[in-house]
Amino acid sequence: MTNREKYIYHQVHPVKLLVDFAAGFISLYPLWHHQLVAALLVMLMPPPIASFLVMRFADLEPCRNSGFGRYAARYMTHAVEAARLIGMGVMAVGAWYQSVLAVAAGLAIIALAWSRGILIPR
Repeated sequence: MTNREKYIYHQVHPVKLLVDFAAGFISLYPLWHHQLVAALLVMLMPPPIASFLVMRFADLEPCRNSGFGRYAARYMTHAVEAARLIGMGVMAVGAWYQSVLAVAAGLAIIALAWSRGILIPR
């Protein structure tokens, strides 16, 4: 498997998804309480470590062969990744300003980014 394929398929590996989900949501709590350093550590440290470990050690063939893996290979573009990042940014700013509505809007952006292929199929 090429590095590019590993990059695509690691994004749908269950461990990577769990780490990203947990880091994103757990970081909202310290942001809500204006604990920026703690929030940034939680938000920015685990996901790249998980990416490295999954791409280096995990068997990504099951991800490649899954429906979710095929979906990611086709629709997970850099624009979609950017939209996911923007969604997390909206959630983070919403937590900082203690706006449940903004946090929900950020989550909606992320959900829309993940479902791009369903909403706008090629």
